[in-house]
Amino acid sequence: MNLKRKSGNLFIISAPSGAGKTSLIKALLSNSDDIQLSVSHTTRNKRATEQDGVDYFFISVDEYKDMVDKEQFVEHAKVFDNFYGTSSAHIQQVLDTGKDLILEIDWQGAEQVRLKFPHAISIFILPPSKQELANRLNSRGLDSEDVIQKRMEQAEKEMSHCPNFDYIVVNEQFEQALNELNVIIISQSLTKESQFKNLETLLNDLLAN
Repeated sequence: MNLKRKSGNLFIISAPSGAGKTSLIKALLSNSDDIQLSVSHTTRNKRATEQDGVDYFFISVDEYKDMVDKEQFVEHAKVFDNFYGTSSAHIQQVLDTGKDLILEIDWQGAEQVRLKFPHAISIFILPPSKQELANRLNSRGLDSEDVIQKRMEQAEKEMSHCPNFDYIVVNEQFEQALNELNVIIISQSLTKESQFKNLETLLNDLLAN
């Protein structure tokens, strides 16, 4: 029996810089065709290697402001000199195809998303220790000591919000953390709420008097 899901689940994944969130999400996406990463809107210029609608939806500042005025973003923010936002319509379109959707955002964005999508499942990824987080940031070889110290301070602020999330995954061993994320995602498709929505016809037949 091959039953097409009527609606996917929305997952919010947050983590401090250096916790391994991006690598874990990339591995999740490569393991399944039933889950995808949300595509944000941005006003920054498109790079040569990027595709519109794949990496971002590239829009003008005027288009962005119009979408903000019409409350079409579930969350939005200014980063340096550019604007970014996640469209509510884009989220719903993906979910309506039956696919799960991942939003890779910070804790503040997560709070905004939960206001409009209260059934979203939130996951916070933690490092195994502060020292290991510092080691990972140092091993990148990209930042000065001052920048790394600022990243560590920011990480502590971000991690203080992990109690507000539904699930917490510690990324000490990559494969174990990946497996735990997979378990969370699979389990959400088997909840009573998901099954009654996706198996409506079957359940009506099986449960009919």
